[in-house]
Amino acid sequence: MHLAPLDPFRWQIPKTGQMQVPGIIYTDASGIRALHRDGSLQQVANVATLPGIVTAAMAMPDIHLGYGFPIGGVAAFDWKTGVIPPGGVGYDINCGVRLATTALTKNEITSRLPALANALFQAVPAGVGSTGPVRLKPADLKKVLKQGSAWAVAQGFGRDADIAHTEENGCLDQADPDLISPKAFERGKNQLGTLGSGNHFLEIGVVDEIFDARTAHIFGLFPGQITVMLHSGSRGLGHQVCDDHLAAMKKTVAKSGMHLPDRQLACAMIQSPQGQQYLAAMACAANYAWANRQIMLHRTRQVFMETLSISPRGLHMHLLYDVCHNIAKKETHMVAGKKQAVCVVRKGATRALGPGIAGMPEKFQTVGQPILTPGDMGRASYVLCGTDTAMAETFGSTCHGAGRLLSRKAAKKRGKGRSIRDELKKKGILVRSTGRSTLAEEMPEAYKDVSDVVHIVHGAGISRMVARLRPLAVIKG
Repeated sequence: MHLAPLDPFRWQIPKTGQMQVPGIIYTDASGIRALHRDGSLQQVANVATLPGIVTAAMAMPDIHLGYGFPIGGVAAFDWKTGVIPPGGVGYDINCGVRLATTALTKNEITSRLPALANALFQAVPAGVGSTGPVRLKPADLKKVLKQGSAWAVAQGFGRDADIAHTEENGCLDQADPDLISPKAFERGKNQLGTLGSGNHFLEIGVVDEIFDARTAHIFGLFPGQITVMLHSGSRGLGHQVCDDHLAAMKKTVAKSGMHLPDRQLACAMIQSPQGQQYLAAMACAANYAWANRQIMLHRTRQVFMETLSISPRGLHMHLLYDVCHNIAKKETHMVAGKKQAVCVVRKGATRALGPGIAGMPEKFQTVGQPILTPGDMGRASYVLCGTDTAMAETFGSTCHGAGRLLSRKAAKKRGKGRSIRDELKKKGILVRSTGRSTLAEEMPEAYKDVSDVVHIVHGAGISRMVARLRPLAVIKG
């Protein structure tokens, strides 16, 4: 596929054939060479053919092959004339990351780190099909799907301040629980408060470098500080919501005669009953995910206090922010010099509001929204902030993490005969997991180096580096 370099961090797929808009890839020359091998560039071009897409089909430097849309993909569709493709949101609706800060330093917890890791592994269930501490009757589950984080806090899982520091205050208003299938209800009723499997994790980290002292101070970050990062989503409920609506839309597309370059891009017009029903069901799954992460953060606070015999005041664990990276939302952006209502689809991409933009706590208004960018369990994660450039170019979007290099099958093959746990232990990183295969699938070599990804978005100006975190203990599914 022909690519035209625009600058060291931007590459264009020219508009050809059925493409309505060009494709824009945020990466560098080495990243482009790797992308020619996995098919994700073709997925960007395919997304550019969808009805109602505006400006460009975009991909962040953590791009890799996904279902229909590439992971790392961003697209905006005219709210009146565009489509909504469930594959553009993905199966794990509102998979997201939250980062909590503490008053603790690395030296204060080093001797207690194994005990903390063990206690967290017991308190926060992980693994395929794991069930959580919350048992819900159907009426209660409907409240979760409608209220999101607010439901969890009302039940004693956290504080009102957590809600204020969550994207969309942890709730999409258009959620309609009556649109959730019985199978989705069944899959979600016992999974609140669980990590799940795959790349989901709970990580104790340490701030090891500050790049922007002013912004770090506003975010409450300092060198040597202990942090907690959570990465999880809507579990089986979200997966089923995607499955249900993809199946229905595939039938509709087949009957309508709409030409799609990939059947995985099955979609519906946003303003059609089918499109509105998907968005309302998707909102339910998003709210479930926010409640899920809220419960896990609360239990993490409890574990720290009990294991370290420390008071809430002494721990001072506060949620810095919670951002999602598999979601579609109605937003207003500048398109061709005019304000326009669009549906922004971010799949493996994170919102990155710049300074002065409504939708984030007042304390962040002068510097931009906190962005949480986890890496693999052996290297680093980053805190960034949103920029004016992101608002102008990417509909306020940036990367969400490192991005896979190896499939899970290939990673397991490479890990045969190795002890990933021991390799990480030699680096000073404790790992707790439900199985050896998970660690092989998630080995550091399975991912791009997140530092390379972050330097690209920083160089392109769509995010700004604030701090780097190093892992100390990781809980995996």
